[in-house]
Amino acid sequence: MANDPPQQLFLGTRIRGLRKARGMTLTALAELSDLTAGYISQLERNLAYPSIPALFNIARSLGVTLQWFFASETTPAPEDEGYVVRKHNRQSIRYEDGIVDQLLTPLPNHQLEMLHSCFPPGTYSQQSYSHEGEEAGYVLSGRFELWVSERHFQLDEGDSFSFPSSEPHRYGNPGKVDTVVIWVITPPTF
Repeated sequence: MANDPPQQLFLGTRIRGLRKARGMTLTALAELSDLTAGYISQLERNLAYPSIPALFNIARSLGVTLQWFFASETTPAPEDEGYVVRKHNRQSIRYEDGIVDQLLTPLPNHQLEMLHSCFPPGTYSQQSYSHEGEEAGYVLSGRFELWVSERHFQLDEGDSFSFPSSEPHRYGNPGKVDTVVIWVITPPTF
């Protein structure tokens, strides 16, 4: 993590800052999010990356969506603000195993969010999770596995999917090259 760009080290700072602003101890956040205080401490000190379900639980416990944790070192041009996200201005979150989500919609967007997700070979969200809303995706490149409740899908480049976010879901890259998925989630509870 020492060689990561600064925005990759911003996540722990944002978690700690929001937890303290809420007047919450590590132990209280751990209990609310079904995680250990030691794990959250590692995240806050930028010694580990969270899993997707772990960050989702932390966000929910702190009363925010995952959008709150996206960070970027760059500021959009005034004429773009609220309407356009330039490739070099994307806000991102890096998760364990190297999965990276980049926010493609400007903040705040109250109806939907769009993400560019990159999954290195062999990376998976290990635990299923659910939240309110609906989501859809398009496999831009690579191979993608998706589990929604008891159903399992193998998707290839050009395939798309949609499901209610309230159904437990998880996903990953079974291939030998990066997989890129464009996600749309509404409302932006993720």
